[in-house]
Amino acid sequence: MTRPPTAAQRRVIDAADPVTGRLRGTESQLAALVKRGLAFRHPRPPRDHFLTPAGHRLREETTTVAANTPEAAEPTRQSAPESSGVFAARVGGEEGADAGPSRIREVHSAWQGLLELRRMTNPHGVVDRPCAWERTHLVQAAALALEAAGHRPADAGTEGDAYGYRVRATPQPEAVAVREPDAGALRECAATLEKAGWQVGEHTEPRTGVRYLLASPRRT
Repeated sequence: MTRPPTAAQRRVIDAADPVTGRLRGTESQLAALVKRGLAFRHPRPPRDHFLTPAGHRLREETTTVAANTPEAAEPTRQSAPESSGVFAARVGGEEGADAGPSRIREVHSAWQGLLELRRMTNPHGVVDRPCAWERTHLVQAAALALEAAGHRPADAGTEGDAYGYRVRATPQPEAVAVREPDAGALRECAATLEKAGWQVGEHTEPRTGVRYLLASPRRT
């Protein structure tokens, strides 16, 4: 049975980039993670180390445990993530969201990192369709594609009243809902997601008549 990672190695895993899984640590720590099948070294310069799917699962298990502690039990409203130092795409409805130059740079860097993750983990290195990470982080992946393309996320407020996109989970497997009150902007969101490798269909809510998108990561 493979030994579990040490406390120092777990800290390296927990500090990995949440989108690309890029790791920072000593050579011995990184080599040990590679040996355990939790990381791999990219063959191209600068030959950084990244989490494998097993490494991502271990990191997410740690995050889930932390989220279920009593200190984390109190519900909070959605807010901008910059204060935590961890990047998160805007799904729409955040409070205090900054749209300045620093945010634009962060989003661009995250999107480029996601394309690199596709290249490293998709068969034959294709980047025109989503990778496994995106299939397990549907809302964040779709929101990143929209934000990186310059679409405006909705401000905090009553859902349906604030203009801008909102990406939400759905009961359907591997599908997210995208809502945008402006019909033209909704069609532009659909075009962006299709270009990013998602299958998109436009639907109407039976009770309200509101149009929305259902988007799923394309497999082929």
